[in-house]
Formats: sequence, C-alpha cells, structure tokens
Amino acid sequence: MSEDLPRIPIPGPEAETTEKMVFLQEQIVNFLRQYSMPLLEVSLVFSKYTRQLTDALEVQARALGESLPAILSEPWPILGEQDGESTQGPPLETLLGNLDDDRMDILDTILRSAMNATEIPLVDALMQLRQWEHLARNQLASAKGAGQLFSPMEIPDDW
Repeated sequence: MSEDLPRIPIPGPEAETTEKMVFLQEQIVNFLRQYSMPLLEVSLVFSKYTRQLTDALEVQARALGESLPAILSEPWPILGEQDGESTQGPPLETLLGNLDDDRMDILDTILRSAMNATEIPLVDALMQLRQWEHLARNQLASAKGAGQLFSPMEIPDDW
C-alpha cells in the first residue's frame, strides 16, 4: 500500500452515525477514483446492495406492522428528460461478459467491510447507497452507447 495515501480511521460502533456515513462515502469515492471503475460495474454493485438492504428493512418493518417510506424502498427518479429512442447496441450477454468480476468483488468487499466495521444502521447505509444509485442511474440513462457504460463513473467534485 502506498504511504502517500492517508489512512482513514474506521469509526467504531459507538461513533456518531454521521462519522460512519462519512467513512463509507470516503471509502467509495477513494476506490472509484483510484480504479476508474466503469459505470456499469458500479451500478450492478450498488443495485445489489440497495436491493439487499431494502429487503432486510422491509422484513423488519413488516414485523413491526410498518412500511418503509418510498425514499428508501424505491429508486429515486431519474433527473431530466429521457430520450425515448433506443440505440441498438451489443447484446446483454456481451456486455455482461466484459465485466471485471474481481473489481466488482473489491467494491462489494469495501462496502460490506465499511458497513460491518462501523455497524452503520441499515437505514443510513441504504440512504447513502440510494444517493449513489441515483447518480449511477442518471449517468446510465444519459449513456449514448455501450462505450459509455464502460467509461468511469463520473463523481461530482462535491461528493
């Protein structure tokens, strides 16, 4: 590991939720910027986690006779107007065959490790990942071809 990179201390379970969320955010941003992870791969990993966290929270809510608010249970709406025309691209099997499973596993491990180490509440983890999912879905919606799906995810400077 390079000594040029600052070590980010892992907040303990007793830390404030805000610290845990900042830690998770820093881990995601640092990895995505360092590895220029393609949009499609990032989207698939975030989709997996938002689905798993939503399912877990829905089970808990049902057990208590409650329901999750839409901001947690549903993907956030895509911004802007969507182009109704579909450009023909390579088959889905071809796109999926070009994924880097190892890189996706690393992001998966970073997310899981950060959430487990900090014991971040599921609601807070899901809210943070919904933000990432929203960013990724907006970029996917504006992609004009298969090449853009494999371009690095664009992370705004203020993230």
